[in-house]
Order: sequence, then C-alpha cells, then structure tokens
Amino acid sequence: MSTRKLVLMTVFTAIAVAGSVFVSFPAGIARAYPIQHAVNVIAAVLLGPIPAVIIAFMTGLVRILTGTGSLLAFPGGMIGAALAGLLYKKSERVWLAAIGEIIGTGVIASLFAVPYAAILMGTTVTAFFFMPPFLVSSLSGAVIGGVVAIRLQAVPMGRRIRSY
Repeated sequence: MSTRKLVLMTVFTAIAVAGSVFVSFPAGIARAYPIQHAVNVIAAVLLGPIPAVIIAFMTGLVRILTGTGSLLAFPGGMIGAALAGLLYKKSERVWLAAIGEIIGTGVIASLFAVPYAAILMGTTVTAFFFMPPFLVSSLSGAVIGGVVAIRLQAVPMGRRIRSY
C-alpha cells in the first residue's frame, strides 16, 4: 500500500470522526451521522472496497475510544463501505456506490445489528428496530457522498488525487 493511499485513508478517517462530532441530527430512537456514510461512498469510489472498510473500522474504533460512538458503528460503517466499494468496483458508477451504502448500512447492517446488539451490548430488540435510523443516516450521507464523489471525478486528473 502506498504512502499516499495511507495518508488519504487517515484523512478520510479524521473527516469521518470530526464530522460525527459536528454533524448529526435526530433520527427516531438514534442520531444520524451522515458524514460517516458520505466518507464511505467517497472512499469506495476513490480508493476501493478494502480501504473503505478499513476507514470505516478505524472511524468506529476512534469514536468508541473517544466516547462519541457506540459498538453499532462497526457493522453500520463497515458493511455499507464494503457494499459501496464492491458495487462501484463492478460498475464504476457513483450512484451504485451510494445505493450500496444505503442497502449495506440501512438494510443489511441494521438487521445484523439486532443479534450483534444482543450479544455484545446486552440489548434485546425486534428485527427491524435499527432499520429506520440506519436508513435515514445512510440515505442522507450517501447523497452527500455521491455528490462530492461526482464533483471530484469532474476535476481534471492533473488537479485531483488519482483514483487507485
């Protein structure tokens, strides 16, 4: 892995962590943190699925260690980043990366979070308990990330960071 790629991954992690402190809104029983989802889409487009998942993991870890996130940051961020990256890699379409983030986080991760919360957090909830807030958060962030990723692609190659 190149130094440039590692620096970009660190910057994206910092943006996601800082964004979670400054940008959030109520989403039913939880709070929506759209910057994490925006970063997932942008990282999936610019860096690929594996770096996007690593960024989501590191963001979740830093947020948990600093007390600004819960254990639900892991499945929510990582599954969405993985699906966004895989769909972009297959299609090279930003909108499919955004859809991957929404489906990965809003649907798959929200369902995965139920047994995960029961085992690791001691919380028993119904099957679709996490879906509304996960969908609101991932939808808003995926739209932001998709717009930013499209704008980044419009910048001439010599003036932007090359896609890896």
